[in-house]
Amino acid sequence: MKESMLAGLKVRCAGGDDGDGAGDGPLLILLHGYGAPGDDLVPLWRGISAPPRTRFLFPEAPKSVPELGGGRAWWDIDMVVYQVALMTGQGRELGFRVPEGLAEAREKLAGLLAAIGGPTLAAPKDSGVFLGGFSQGAMLSLDLALRADASRVPLAGLLLLSGSFVARREWEPLLSSLGEGARRGLRVLQSHGTEDPILPFPSAEELREELRRAGADVTWIPFRGGHGIPPQVLDGIGSFLRRGIERRAEG
Repeated sequence: MKESMLAGLKVRCAGGDDGDGAGDGPLLILLHGYGAPGDDLVPLWRGISAPPRTRFLFPEAPKSVPELGGGRAWWDIDMVVYQVALMTGQGRELGFRVPEGLAEAREKLAGLLAAIGGPTLAAPKDSGVFLGGFSQGAMLSLDLALRADASRVPLAGLLLLSGSFVARREWEPLLSSLGEGARRGLRVLQSHGTEDPILPFPSAEELREELRRAGADVTWIPFRGGHGIPPQVLDGIGSFLRRGIERRAEG
């Protein structure tokens, strides 16, 4: 694994031709969740049965969360307010709010994607870019996918691991992009635990239906468990990557 700075973000690179992310193989960018250390998802690259030469990029969120032992965040969350909302049945309403800091996080992620094909990070050859993340990282990935120019940021697939709605009022009119142009039929892998205490399962089901209604090709992986990434999801990611690359080769 190699660490580097790319578009202002600390990024951990793995896989590829040398185990450090070299080459022009398929590219999977995975964003960690709120409060996790920057290297939280790095071990996944050895647990996913990805196609040969697949490169893994694990960006570290720019914000520090001191109260969580140095964890990182893409934007700040008032956990007291969030827990109260869940306990009082108002959790769904939080999904309509636009978090302060979301736009800045989206800009940083867009900068990272724009760096693909530059001197530091080779563009994938005949395979495309897979983008996704866990929890807050999943929400940021979808937020960018809905807003970015699809011709400039071609995605072979989107991975939403235990994510949910955020900025929903802004997302709803943007979802139509998944049914037209370069984003038409975007392949999405979505996983969620039926007993998730952080982001309730019904909200994930609702997001799934909204994505399908908009025209996305959603692979749905529910699992019995909480807020995490169990083995069956890792298996699903491997299959999702392989099929996505096969489709691009066929097309």
